[in-house]
Amino acid sequence: MKIAEVREMNIADLKDKIAVLQAQLDTDRLNHAVSPVEDTSKFKKTRKDIARLMTVLAEKEKNQD
Repeated sequence: MKIAEVREMNIADLKDKIAVLQAQLDTDRLNHAVSPVEDTSKFKKTRKDIARLMTVLAEKEKNQD
C-alpha cells in the first residue's frame, strides 16, 4: 500500500482498514503457528502497512482539532 493511497482515505476508512489488517495479521500469525508458511515477509509488510495507516490517522486527527 502506497502512502499516496493512504493519504486519500478519510478517518473512518483508515480506522476500518487498520482493524482489518490487524485481524489479518493475527490470523496469519495463528496459521503460521499451526503450519509454518514459506513467505514470512508478509508479516513485516502488514505491520508496516498498519504503522503507515496509524501515522496518517494521527496526522489527520491532529489537524482536525
